[in-house]
Parts: sequence; structure tokens; C-alpha cells
Amino acid sequence: MINLSKGVIIAVVLIATSVNLYSQVNGRVIDASTKEPIAGATVRCGDTLLSCGAITNSAGDFEMKCRDCKNITVSCVGYSQITLTPKRDLNRIFLLRVSSTLDEIVLSANRGEAVKRSQAPVAIAIINHTTIQDSKAVTADQLLNKISGVNMVNLGNEQHEMSIRQPMTTKSLFLYLEDGVPIRTTGLFNHNALLEMNMAGVKSIEVIKGPSSSLYGSEAIGGAVNFITAVPTAVPLLKLSMQGNNIGYKRMDVNSSFVKGKWGFLVSGYYAKRRNGYLEYTDYNKGAITGKVNYRFSDNTTLTNSFSWVDYNSDMAGGIDSIMFESRSFSNPQTFTYRNVRAFRYHSTLTQFWNDKSKTTLSVLYRKNSIGQNPAYRVRDDYRQRDGVFAGQKDVAHGEINVSSFRSYSVIAQHKQDLFAGKASFITGASVEFSPSTYDAQYIRIKKDSVSNKYTSYEKRDSMLTNYGTNLNNYAVFANFEYSPAAKLRLVGSLRFDMFRYRFNNFLDPSSFSGSPDTVNIFNRVSPKLGFTYNFTSRVGIYANYSEGFIPPQVTELYTGVKVPRISPSVFSNYEAGGWVEVVKNRLSADASLYRLDGKNEIISVRLDDGSFANRNAGRTSHKGIEFGLNATPVNDVSLRISGARSKHVFVEYLERGLKFDGNEMNNAPRWIYNTEVWYKPSYLTGLRIGAEFQHVGKYYVDPQNTAVYSGYNVLNLRVGYIQKSWEVWMNVMNATNRYYSYITTKSSFGYSYQLAEPRNFNIGMSYDLAHLIKRAS
Repeated sequence: MINLSKGVIIAVVLIATSVNLYSQVNGRVIDASTKEPIAGATVRCGDTLLSCGAITNSAGDFEMKCRDCKNITVSCVGYSQITLTPKRDLNRIFLLRVSSTLDEIVLSANRGEAVKRSQAPVAIAIINHTTIQDSKAVTADQLLNKISGVNMVNLGNEQHEMSIRQPMTTKSLFLYLEDGVPIRTTGLFNHNALLEMNMAGVKSIEVIKGPSSSLYGSEAIGGAVNFITAVPTAVPLLKLSMQGNNIGYKRMDVNSSFVKGKWGFLVSGYYAKRRNGYLEYTDYNKGAITGKVNYRFSDNTTLTNSFSWVDYNSDMAGGIDSIMFESRSFSNPQTFTYRNVRAFRYHSTLTQFWNDKSKTTLSVLYRKNSIGQNPAYRVRDDYRQRDGVFAGQKDVAHGEINVSSFRSYSVIAQHKQDLFAGKASFITGASVEFSPSTYDAQYIRIKKDSVSNKYTSYEKRDSMLTNYGTNLNNYAVFANFEYSPAAKLRLVGSLRFDMFRYRFNNFLDPSSFSGSPDTVNIFNRVSPKLGFTYNFTSRVGIYANYSEGFIPPQVTELYTGVKVPRISPSVFSNYEAGGWVEVVKNRLSADASLYRLDGKNEIISVRLDDGSFANRNAGRTSHKGIEFGLNATPVNDVSLRISGARSKHVFVEYLERGLKFDGNEMNNAPRWIYNTEVWYKPSYLTGLRIGAEFQHVGKYYVDPQNTAVYSGYNVLNLRVGYIQKSWEVWMNVMNATNRYYSYITTKSSFGYSYQLAEPRNFNIGMSYDLAHLIKRAS
């Protein structure tokens, strides 16, 4: 009995000792910039002979049992590694993103799956969260134009054109995404689509330059721009901000987010307005809000839900002609033209991790969009030249009010499987989208003051010009395979098949105004992409790819004539090579890409024998260029970025409206574009930032006949800001030298048209985070 008692006592002592030796360590890993939880971070106790570790879950949490753990190392791809002691508070372990662009994580190059920039065989650029916060941009172009080869044209009040490996254009050559999902449906492209974005809810922007139809489908020709939105933060956030400038712009933002147990919540939005700006009749207002509700069923299963709502209203001013531009005397003839946009998007995704090598996502998407216009570009004077003689009533003009609307329902299923011990991965999926749309236009008779030349009022007449509906169906399957046969080599191949079915219903009798007869059109296309990356070292690498992109005909290109033309999708072939090098670790890095993009079957307007015009596949174009970037930290506290592009865009075979442009340079295509920026963030005064940015757009032809040239422009922007605890203040001096120029200049048979740039303006703002007050009160 005595020996038995001793045995029990010894066993108890051993168990107690074992419990003391093994202690439980848990905590949460958070992104220091966005305050979002970091999933997939590695936490390791490095002091013991038998080291232990853990991987953070989707909430950024980890838990591990370690013996005599004195130091903990936390690391994650794309972040700087840190080492700390378990004695400190581990509930908030903040990781800083790496300064090296080669180690940045991108999502857009692999259908939302994270991959290192150095493993993506494509020209992709990132506007990260820090750049967005430092810039305090009021429009998207103030961010996107920092990227080499990108020139987003400001048309006023968040309206825009785009240029990425293409001339500045309104054509459907660019795909705009929100978290990897197109903002609008195929066949209904709108060059102003980015005014439907809520920029207050964006944490980063990724731009894939060149065709990416194999990943995202049609319209991704010059590039795909993916706006990645914020997710609920691991640290409570309630930030209010306000700003305004001296040319009539005012804005207020709100951002709130928190996590409670398995739930995550986020609300972000802003309200902006312009009154009495630097040009007559250019007022506007916009309200935008984004909400997210996420639920974590388990470490392996999560559900994310998000919605965005935009309500936009803007005056639609007329153009500025050469006389106004040269004399700097502006008067707007419009008094009632407008553009109103209502856009709603809902996106829900269920994510299931089967294990660390297998993942499935199922997404449903709903869009509802309406654009109502009384467009200035549809206003035509009754008194005008007819057959060489002026005739008509001088106090009468003609116009229209139109409304374009669509709803969209889609389902996207995707699965990723890692293979061969992580040396390969395979992504496959399918999507179905159904998008009914309508368009109607009503004639209006306009009253014109022949003395002031202003259009003063209008009356609706019982005359419907256009009234039709179109059902747009898109069915797609896609696959992406990546394989590393050697440690330094990565091979990537993508393939996508799309089928489009357009069903057109004309509710009026067919005519040149109302459109074509009822009909059904079907378009099919297979889009491939092949590429590789080869990293000689962790600091030097190259890549190359071949890719194709396509654009099915837009609804307005198919059905606006009396007859339905036989049109095939336009196809673009892209040949590209590039590389990157980190000359001095965390100090100096550079990248470059060389491309050739050939377009064929482009849709052009041709003159028929009877004198009318119709759309046809006939155009061919060629686009060549080199894009380059440099990032440097020459001394502590100072960072420098240079982004540039040299390109040439040429009509190869192009006959439009009876005019032949073969061999001409494409209009509105500057050969040189570059942007350089320097930031000073002194270590002796934490929170202060001072920046200067220089933007250059070179000269270009303003017409396809190459008869006139615009000299381009240079513009300097200055920025300063300061953060102190929960407060932040900033001032941006845009166009600091008060340069007088045009964002884009065009020439047509009606003369020159200028988009006047904003004069020097001072944008002053402040923000305050109230989260700590709420926590203290509770």
C-alpha cells in the first residue's frame, strides 16, 4: 500500500511538472496598415529543441502549446518577420508589409488566389493601402496615373476615359472589377463605369496590363483594373473625415468596422458635392456606401456578404471649343442637361477549405443599374447647314431624354487544388450570368435664346425614339494550371471558353431611330494564355507570356441600325516579356515590360452604297511599347518612385465612314507618359509626410487623319499630412504651378474640343478615429 501511494504521488508530480513545462500561447496577427486580420501567418516558438508552431486562421487567431517558450517568431509571405516574447500582449501582433515590390502579394493574377508578384508572368502593378492613405485622392485617376503606362483621363465629376496599352478612348477595351468580379455586365460597357465605385471602401488597386480574357472574360484588352475592398478589421474602427477645396468641392467620409466573435461588420461610404466650380454648369453630387457582414462557421468555412450602393447626379456641360480655350473665356450653353446613375451590387461568397491544399468557393452576384440622361451631346440646333445652305429655326433645337437599365444575376463556382507537394496548383470553375436590359429614348423640343445662345428650356413631345429590351446570357468555363518543374521556374497556362447569347426585342417598328428587328445572336470564344517566370535569385527574375483577349459586339453596335450586321468578336493577340531586379535590398529595385498587342476584326463604321452607315469587322491596329518602373530609398526617410511608358499605336488597316487611315498613328495616343513621386517621412517626427508628384503626358495627334497635334502637358502636385494618435490632417496642392492645359483634346468635322483641366486648387482635410472613445464609454 505504501509503495502504491508513493507511485500515485510520483505520477501526480510528473503530471504537474508536465503541465508547468507546456504552456498555452495564443494571440491574433493583424496587418499594421489596414488593421485587418492576417490568415495563414506562421507563428513559431524558436527557443526550444522541440520547437512548436501554429498557423493563423481566417480571423488571424492562433493557439499552440509550447514548453519553456521564451521567444516567438511571426512571419507571413508579403510581410516583415518579427520576434517577440510571450510575456507581452499577443492579442494584437502587428505585421508590416514588406517594402520590396518583388515580395508583394497580388490577387488579380490568379483569380483571387494570393501569389507573389515575382511568380506572376504578367505586367501587374499595385496601388497599396499606404499609397491610398498618403495620397488622399478625391478621384480614381489621381491614384491610377501613378502606374506605368496608365493614363486615366479626368472628364470632370468622376467621369473618365482610360488609356492602358491603348489610346485615350471610350471604347470597351478595359475591364473594371470589384474584388475580382466585373462591375458591369458584358455587352453594356460604359466608359464612366468607375464613377459607380465607392472609393472610400477600397484598400488597394491592382492593374493587369494587357489582355486577361483567359482569367476574367471579355473586355480585358488594354488592361483589367481590380479594386480590392476592405474587410472587417480585427481592431475596432470608427473614422470620420471631411475635406474640401477652393473650387467648389466638398466631401465627407465614414468608415466603421469591428469583429464580434464569429461575426465581422464593416460600413464605409462618402458624400461628395461640387457647387459653383471653376466652370459654369458643372455641379454634381454623389453618395456611396458599402456594407459587409462576414461569418466564420469554423476555421475552414466562411461566408462573406457585401453590398454597394451609388447615387450619382451631375450636370452635363457642353464642350469647350478652340475659341473659348484660346481666349480663356468660358460660357456654357446648357442649363438642364444631366447624367444620373443608380448602381447597386450584392456579392455573397461561401469559402470552404477542405484541407491546406484544397479550397472551393461559390459566389452569387446581383447587380441593378440605371443611367438616366438628358445628354448634351444629343442636342442639335434646328438652324444648321443642309446641302451647303443654312436653314431652320434659330430659336429651336432638338434633343432626347434616355434611360439605360439592366439587372444581372450570376453564379460563379471555383475550386483550387495544390498538387505534387505544392509544386503545382490547378484552378477550375464555371460561371453563368443572366442580364436583362432595357433602353428607351424620348424626343424633346428645346427652346434656344438666339442672343445668349443658351438652351433655356425644353418640352417633351409624345414621340418615343427608341424602346427596346435585350436579354444577355453569358456561360463560361475556365481553368488555370501552374507548375514548377524546377525551384526557379514557374510555368502558367490559362484557358477560358465563353458563350454569349443576345436576344433583342424591339418594342417599336424597326427604323434608323428605333433600331433593328427582333433577333437572336450567339457568340463563342476560347481565350488562351501561356507564360513563365524564372527567378535567377530572390532578387532577379524574368517573365514572358502570350495571351489573347476578345470583345463581343456591344448592344449599341449591333442593333442601332435598320439591319442587324454580321459582326464577330474583336480579337487581340499580346506578346510580352519583362523582368525585375532588386539592386540593393530594400533600397533600389526596378522592373520593365516590353509588349506587342495586335488587334483584328475591330468594329468600325463603314459607308454603304446607299449613303448610310453600318458597323463591320474590318479594322486592324498595332500597339507596341515598353513600360518601366523604379523604386528607391536613397537615404533613410526618403522614398522615390518613377513610372513611365514609351508606346506607339498605329492603324494598320482602318477604313471608317469612308476615310482611310492605314499607316497613321492613332489619335489621342501620346508616345510618352511618365509619373514620378518623392516622399519624405522624417523619423524624428513620426506621422509627418511630405510628397511631390510630377505627371507628364506627351504630345499626340488629335485626329486619325494626323493633321493636328496637341502638345501634351506637365503638372506638379504637392502633398503634406500629419498623423497624431487618432487625428490626421492633410493638404494637397493640385496643379501647384497653375498650369493651363486640357486633359484630352480632340478634333472632328465639328472642330476642336477641349476638356479643360482643373486650375491650381488647395484640398484641405482632417479625420478622427472615435473607436477608442466608444471602447472607453462601454
